[in-house]
Amino acid sequence: MARAAEETALSLTVRPSAAGLVPLIGALGYVEGRFAHGAELALPTGGAQLLVNLDGDAFSSSPLRGAARRTRGAAVQGPYTKPALIDPAQQRAVVWVAFRPAGAYPFLTAPVCAVRDELVGLDELWGADGAVLRERLLEAMAAGGPEAGLRELETALLGRAERPLEPDPAVRLAAVLLDRGTPVGEVADRLGWTSRRLARRCAEQLGLPPKRYARIRRFQRLLRRVNSGAGAPEWAVLAADCGYHDQAHLIHEFRALAGITPTAYAPRSPLERNHVPLGG
Repeated sequence: MARAAEETALSLTVRPSAAGLVPLIGALGYVEGRFAHGAELALPTGGAQLLVNLDGDAFSSSPLRGAARRTRGAAVQGPYTKPALIDPAQQRAVVWVAFRPAGAYPFLTAPVCAVRDELVGLDELWGADGAVLRERLLEAMAAGGPEAGLRELETALLGRAERPLEPDPAVRLAAVLLDRGTPVGEVADRLGWTSRRLARRCAEQLGLPPKRYARIRRFQRLLRRVNSGAGAPEWAVLAADCGYHDQAHLIHEFRALAGITPTAYAPRSPLERNHVPLGG
């Protein structure tokens, strides 16, 4: 099922070393790779990322239909609600940060929903600090390797926090419950909130309305099962297990969130389930 990258020269993934970043960042890392395919689908995860292209000072991303968004080589990828087309040539040497739910919020001056479905240059968000981050990381890595580059990135994040480095526990709980498939109304009741308040706080800190976030996280549960190595997918069984009404509902949601049918889904590898090569 999977189609792997032709070459991955180096891949390093670590947890944050700074205690203040642990509640906000799931992991950060550095990867080098070479890919034969000329385009790739990036599938929505419900989360935000910070990306730095060390091979070239540029990033681009576009919806399946629409104009491309281009930035310099350091950018924030907001939570996607649909698949995006990306260029594998811009992933030859990349530093990345995967934020936990609501984890990007302290580092933005606006609500996270302001960067929804967007690739936004870090120079637009952080001004001069964002404009020079790529050079800072290149210098750190030249002196001490990828580990030094990642520590420099942590320093930059700590210096750019706009809000306290503490995720809102209520929003974090909402994200956990929605990720488990808890109905939105029940989540609001558990928190003692109105549905409107839940929607406002989720948009502000998760970047997505609760129903949309729940849909995307259900889709991610499905992809985890598909890539579990348990043989050919039995879509009717997966539909029932992952919270879809039936197989037809699963196929409809798959096409909406991946832009392809379930049977056309062939990711780079089981561990890179949200990267789907297109063509050669």
